Amino acid sequence: MANYKLFTDNELFELIQLRDKAAFEEIYERFNGLLFIYAFKLVTDKEDARDIVQEIFVYLWSNQNIKIKSQLSSYLYTAIRYKVFDWLDKNKSKSNYLLSLGDFAEQGNCITEDYLREKEFASIIEKEVSLLPPKMRQIFEMSRQQHLSQKEIAQLLHLSDKTVKKQMSNALKVLRLKLTSLISIAFLLFLR
Repeated sequence: MANYKLFTDNELFELIQLRDKAAFEEIYERFNGLLFIYAFKLVTDKEDARDIVQEIFVYLWSNQNIKIKSQLSSYLYTAIRYKVFDWLDKNKSKSNYLLSLGDFAEQGNCITEDYLREKEFASIIEKEVSLLPPKMRQIFEMSRQQHLSQKEIAQLLHLSDKTVKKQMSNALKVLRLKLTSLISIAFLLFLR
């Protein structure tokens, strides 16, 4: 049985490429601690540093097509550095996602609730407007939806200005009476 401690790093690497477990174990013993310290300095989290080093060793063992142009140690340290870059990128994305999620939890929920309340309130108003007498409803809708003046409405409907004014006033009174309690409740809810 060969004494793997006497082999150079590159000789051991060649044996790893031939699936020699003992050569892999020797490389692992030589570099695991040093690579961990290097990774830990870069990420400052022990578990993440361990994971990064383990990923490098898994890659080293499972890929028989790795080509090393200089020393194995240079390759391993460079691999750690690139893995750390990936880790930082992933954690930055994760951090941004968590910040975004936190912002949504704080503000998005309220926006959604406010939007739903607003839609519901608009629906109730539309329903109450639809219950107005036909001529009153027509005048109200021309004023509020088509943004016509009282004079324009009077001309279009062949009515006097006073009639249009009275119909608008009555429509607003009816709606105000029906919606007062609802508006009070909605106002209290919006203040939350």
